[in-house]
Amino acid sequence: MPEETQTEQQVETESQETETAPEAEATKADPWADPNAARREIEKLRKEAAKYRTKASDLEPLAREAQALKDAQKSDAERLQGQLTAAEERAAKAVRTAVASKVEALASAEFADPEDAAGALDLAAYVDDDGVIDTEGIKSDLADLLKRKPHWGRPDGGPRSPRPDRTQGSSGNNNRTSNDPAAEFAAFMKQGLTRGR
Repeated sequence: MPEETQTEQQVETESQETETAPEAEATKADPWADPNAARREIEKLRKEAAKYRTKASDLEPLAREAQALKDAQKSDAERLQGQLTAAEERAAKAVRTAVASKVEALASAEFADPEDAAGALDLAAYVDDDGVIDTEGIKSDLADLLKRKPHWGRPDGGPRSPRPDRTQGSSGNNNRTSNDPAAEFAAFMKQGLTRGR
């Protein structure tokens, strides 16, 4: 039996060695399996994390400053863009006003109401990229417009003047006085005397 005991012990020892061998290999492959190795790994990771936290805290003010500069540049760009847009709108309005004035001035000779002519034409078509107004184009388009809408023209071709209304004034209510100053004075005195009674 001693041989049997010895062989049993050898089998148990061999099985224990085979069981511990994979554990050692597993410990080398997985540092979390061994508590000491796990502590060392945790300390290593803590130091690394502390290093990154320090770097992050050092870089945080720089990041804020960079963001502030970016925001300032963006707001300046937006402000400048708004100013540019407003200036372009003012310039376009000034050009439209100048062209409308030119159209009305040229239309005043033949049209009863020159504003009608300015409203009927596309004013932007008479200005080139340099801002020069095409006077000849305006004249030819005004002539075409007058052919299409002859009722917009002046009735007699001359300036319109107001016509007097004969029903207004002293002649309309038959209260006409003579042009003789003595007769006018007499009428005035007569009115004053009749009111005083």
